[in-house]
Amino acid sequence: MSRDEVRPSPTTLRGLAHPLRVRMLNLLREHGPATATLLAARLGQSTGATSYHLRQLAQYGFVVEDPDRGAGRERWWKAAHGGTLLDGTVGGEAAAEVETYLRAVASLYAERVDRWLGERPTLSEEWQRTSTLSNWRLRLTATEAAELHDEIFALLDRYRRDTPDIPAPAGAEPVVLQAQLMPFPSAGTE
Repeated sequence: MSRDEVRPSPTTLRGLAHPLRVRMLNLLREHGPATATLLAARLGQSTGATSYHLRQLAQYGFVVEDPDRGAGRERWWKAAHGGTLLDGTVGGEAAAEVETYLRAVASLYAERVDRWLGERPTLSEEWQRTSTLSNWRLRLTATEAAELHDEIFALLDRYRRDTPDIPAPAGAEPVVLQAQLMPFPSAGTE
């Protein structure tokens, strides 16, 4: 896990288990600090709603006020962490929050794919060749799935340049890799 990622506990996950909060936190991570008013405009929400959800995110430690911005009553917020990592250790007493959070993340992923599909025709041929929307059906044991998971994360760590202290090479552009490792044990050998 990167030093800039948070693993929510069952308690803190309650503060994130809301679709609008997931979208707001994603915007803060992707575009940087914003006010409740800016987030409301980007998301088509009322300022009251975004202000309330920002306070909830702050209460659970997912966002913090940005002391370098704002004047007077204007409050700027920024993400407290670069990413959220939810692993299999959270569940049980937080099952409903886990499901709500994962459904919000899946919706965000679908929106991101849709946005990429719309922008794909404008990408250079070089960038079009590097992108993919693929899936593979594997037959793995739980141990093999865990090994695959760990190998994917280790590979991604070699390419992580998403913090200001890690310089990216010339010509580097933002790239999103979405990964889902989804076991379907009851599906058998379909």
